[in-house]
Amino acid sequence: MENRDDLNSILEFLPVVLRSSSLFWPSQVVEALKALSKGPDHSQVHSGQVLFLAISDLRQSLTLSSDDLAFSTADGFSLYFDDLMSRAEANKWFGETLPAMADSLLRLPSMLEAHYKNADSISCVDSRYGLKTGLRLLKSQEAGVVLLSQELISALLACSFFCLFPDSPRGASDLQVINFDRLFASLYDNYNEKQENKIKCIIHYFERICSSIPVGNVSFERKVLAVDQNHNYIPHPKAESWSKSVVSLCLFEVCSSGLIEDHSKEALEVDFANKYFGGGALSRGCVQEEIRFMINPELIAGMLFLPCMADNEAIEVVGAERFSQYTGYASSFRFCGDFLDKKDTDIMGRRKTRIIAIDALVNPGKRQYKHDFIVREINKAFCGFSDPCKSHQYQILLKDDHFSEAELDHDLKSLESNSDNFLEIRPSANIEDEVGIATGNWGCGAFGGDPELKAIIQWLAASQALRPFIVYYTFGLESLQKLDKVTKWITSHRWSVGDLWNMIVEYSSQRSKKETQVGFFNWLLPLLSADDPMILDS
Repeated sequence: MENRDDLNSILEFLPVVLRSSSLFWPSQVVEALKALSKGPDHSQVHSGQVLFLAISDLRQSLTLSSDDLAFSTADGFSLYFDDLMSRAEANKWFGETLPAMADSLLRLPSMLEAHYKNADSISCVDSRYGLKTGLRLLKSQEAGVVLLSQELISALLACSFFCLFPDSPRGASDLQVINFDRLFASLYDNYNEKQENKIKCIIHYFERICSSIPVGNVSFERKVLAVDQNHNYIPHPKAESWSKSVVSLCLFEVCSSGLIEDHSKEALEVDFANKYFGGGALSRGCVQEEIRFMINPELIAGMLFLPCMADNEAIEVVGAERFSQYTGYASSFRFCGDFLDKKDTDIMGRRKTRIIAIDALVNPGKRQYKHDFIVREINKAFCGFSDPCKSHQYQILLKDDHFSEAELDHDLKSLESNSDNFLEIRPSANIEDEVGIATGNWGCGAFGGDPELKAIIQWLAASQALRPFIVYYTFGLESLQKLDKVTKWITSHRWSVGDLWNMIVEYSSQRSKKETQVGFFNWLLPLLSADDPMILDS
């Protein structure tokens, strides 16, 4: 088989069997799936209770223990499909969707065979040639890309629904639970509407893809800031690099209403992530990251092969399709019906939806103002916002011997003259064609971060990553009412990244020493008002 090393790295996490260079299901599994694929009249699976028995039989055929599943899984399946689902919905599910899912699982071995055969034929990912794209474990500190078809993802997620992935090796490899047992068990253990509506999103996804198999692709990339002089990785900025940076600040737009996922321009849409990709999506979680995984369920596939992120890592997903509309947040989250994703696709068949997962400090309290932790946060954001195609430009930007913008421009022009693939270091005048950042209160809310500090840190990171703009959704947060005026004042005075970073460092030092207790904007306002008294107007 092609790409044997890739397959070997992930094989123990897959339910299929490899023998004589071929992937297949055990014969008992094949017979059970064939029965399910013929519908309830043949399989006799027409209720949640019987469905779970069928799932248990499949797991037994794969020598998976029922003890590995969450305790109330059977009750959760029964509650959802027998009590919460209408009779008409249940008839459609058991008569049409479930058989199609079983048929998809029957084809999983051949899909994987085709995937590994074709993985090396992909010519490029975002103009980067020679990258491996096969399904494999993307280990920590190993930058890499996995490119999966939407059809293959749908079969992998069907495995999750049927709880067919082996659980035993996952924890030792810092991988999230990927089966859906906790999703259903949590519904029964502590019933609430948001959990029911999370499952509605997943059920809707399966209904959609079973009625019309999607034909696009989705890429999952682990980005890594180099801890050494690895020129294939994004360089890791030192604290001094931020202090000396003469890069201009990018455009900053404040939106007091709206949602990141509804942003109209192509942009990196920030996932306020847990270090474990997906967070509590497959259990009880229902805040920003988990909601995104429910309305774009293809993201869940990344949980199969992406171990937790270190401080110098981020995960970017390109092409995940959105299937559901929703309202609310946390306990008020509700599925609101079908969503037709009309995003354009690129030459690789990926929707132009770019989701970047970066994890902020959890409950940082006062330590978030300490210098090491500020550096950690800005480097985490820089890792997420960076473009690996621009690694050479970043290496020049982060050199220790730049003292002026003129010297920087000279070095960049030298790179341009010596490189056929040089990308302009300065944002183009037409930012409509550029990929910026769409973000919001990253690391705040449940994570407990300072919204004013986090907003400025993301601006600095986006600018240093040479993004042309950042659109910031405040979600109406009161502490960010002055964000628009503060950013406009700073922009009008042409501060560089280094100028603003040094102000953040000074403020944080005073905050750590308890020399000030005010927020960053109010701390900065006396300086601003001395230049422009109107800045104090609210």
